[in-house]
Amino acid sequence: MSERTLYDWFTGSVAQHPDACALEVADARLSYRELDLLVRHLAVDITRTLGAVPARVGVHANRSLTAYVAYLAAQRLGATAVPLNPSFPRSRRVRVAALADVDLVVAQERATYPVPVLVAEDDALLERVGRPAPEAPGRAARAADVAYTLFTSGSTGVPKGVPIRHSNVDAYLGHVIPRYGLGPGERVSQTFDLTFDLSVFDLFATWGSGATLVVPTRRELLAPARFVAARRITHWFSVPSVISMALRLGRLPEGGMPGLRWSLFCGERLTLEQARAWRAAAPGSVLENLYGPTELTLSCTQFRLPEAPGDWPRTANGTVPIGTPYPGLEHLVIDDRGAAATRGELCVRGPQRFAGYLDPAHNRHRFLRFDGVRATPADAGPRPAAELWYRTGDLVTETDRVLVHLGRADHQVKVQGYRVELGEIEAELRRQDGVEDAIVVALTEPDSGPVTLHAVCTGANADTDGLLAALRERLPAHMLPRDVVHWARLPLNPNGKVDRAAIVTRLDPD
Repeated sequence: MSERTLYDWFTGSVAQHPDACALEVADARLSYRELDLLVRHLAVDITRTLGAVPARVGVHANRSLTAYVAYLAAQRLGATAVPLNPSFPRSRRVRVAALADVDLVVAQERATYPVPVLVAEDDALLERVGRPAPEAPGRAARAADVAYTLFTSGSTGVPKGVPIRHSNVDAYLGHVIPRYGLGPGERVSQTFDLTFDLSVFDLFATWGSGATLVVPTRRELLAPARFVAARRITHWFSVPSVISMALRLGRLPEGGMPGLRWSLFCGERLTLEQARAWRAAAPGSVLENLYGPTELTLSCTQFRLPEAPGDWPRTANGTVPIGTPYPGLEHLVIDDRGAAATRGELCVRGPQRFAGYLDPAHNRHRFLRFDGVRATPADAGPRPAAELWYRTGDLVTETDRVLVHLGRADHQVKVQGYRVELGEIEAELRRQDGVEDAIVVALTEPDSGPVTLHAVCTGANADTDGLLAALRERLPAHMLPRDVVHWARLPLNPNGKVDRAAIVTRLDPD
């Protein structure tokens, strides 16, 4: 079978299951036929507003009918979708839109960008259900074209654009849809924001199979068991921290999700403690831990926990293994010398590996060649060759081909499932007047609680409240430090470098 685009996956379900429910969001319930009709209407509006077929469409929307229709309309036009989270600071959204070179933004509300903005509110869209739509011009996307571009935190202070091609997602969907038995009648949670790559599973594993996408409200996410039971969810997918939050709020009762059949977690390390709590609440559910960076198209490894908790593996760090790579992907673990090892940095190549960052400068140091004995840095250029290995920056140990995640080889952390480069926050602080130096560290709350960020600054500017306010104007909420403190100087290690461990100890003596 030839490679399919994201829109091909959707239209296949429209053709085969036109009257099946495709989407439940707020008070709207749309069949595949009705959703496709709204997509056609909005695609026409986009081309009329711009006066041309766009190459890249910004989607300023989240958890709304506008968000889903706009994402699909971009795909129908053969354009790249670029999600822009309305809750992020305007300066960051505008910056991302400029880096992505979007031609037009579709917004669920009034918004300002330096390109045309088409406001498409949910109610206005729903009024067009049943109205015939004129045929929208467009270009047929190819497998090698970019389906979507997401921006991750960058250590240099500039967000990194990660373009993912249709061929990358096609390989991914071809594996996960049959693995999780998705199809008509199945009901899938939509827990991830569109700026989070895992949302692509929510949308297109669902719409590529004829299943129903069910969108919870923010309040419903705080009580997952109640949401799953009330909305008859069959497939749950979220970050593991949802479990910890529900436990703290007392909203994960034992046996509370009897109808849930599949439970998937990704984006953070899943602890065995979290897995046991979820299993108790959903005793009939198959529980699987996934792993993968945005550059490898959502997830690239999988580990299914045995049905009996007594048979679960025991790991030194108390986490569920990330398992084995997907079919068609190759993996390599290398030590500090570049030799193949059973403990070291994980490198991956195959059909889900992206074709390089939007800014080719970010490709440096991220790709390797391996001659069977030793890995060496590769001059990747703007489009890294398919035989090159992508360096994930994640440290793992491997036993009988099963991988366990150990942490990072750099200063990147996960907060609410989002990748956060501490260097980007530090760079923003150093840009403020009177700041000489800045270090940001991540601390973990007791009992596998959430990761919290804390900043330390030196220099003449001791207005820590002002510095934190300045960060709110530039960074999304998940990147904001809990606090900023001012020190006269930063501690140094014997080599004269900033001693991050000493900073952590001083901030968190316990």
